[in-house]
Amino acid sequence: MDCQAGIGPKVLVLGIGNLVMSDDGVGVKVVHKIRQEYRFAESVGILDGGTLGLDLLPKLEGVERLIVVDAVETGQRAGTCVRLPGEELPIALQTKLSPHQMGLKDLLSVAELMGHVPREMVLIGVQPASIEMDTELTGTVQAKVDELVRMVLDELAAWDIRPI
Repeated sequence: MDCQAGIGPKVLVLGIGNLVMSDDGVGVKVVHKIRQEYRFAESVGILDGGTLGLDLLPKLEGVERLIVVDAVETGQRAGTCVRLPGEELPIALQTKLSPHQMGLKDLLSVAELMGHVPREMVLIGVQPASIEMDTELTGTVQAKVDELVRMVLDELAAWDIRPI
């Protein structure tokens, strides 16, 4: 994350997923693209959370707003993009899509117990077409990467945060 030493971000964009399970890696690929193409104030962190689960807990300390980018099992057509506000996250995470999602549910639960849960959270996601072993996204989900980036930027803009 691009933050001064000792000062964590107030806003965190967290991409999670497994890069060797095809579309499951979309969250990580989206944050990589954001990191490559945009710069933000030091109060905004852009983090590849991969499949770290509870190891991410220290990264939530001091975070007031959290955007999670991930593949999400919605039961909709592959490639369908979704925005789930914080109150819908526990329900969305009940359907376990991949091994790391249980980690995200646990992470948010422990963060809440420790008083580190962000006051605002949003999940930006896409229905995967495949989570089979593969290092490439399917064409269906690859075609949605720019839309997911735009959704993250729109969410940040709604919080009056824009690239510098």
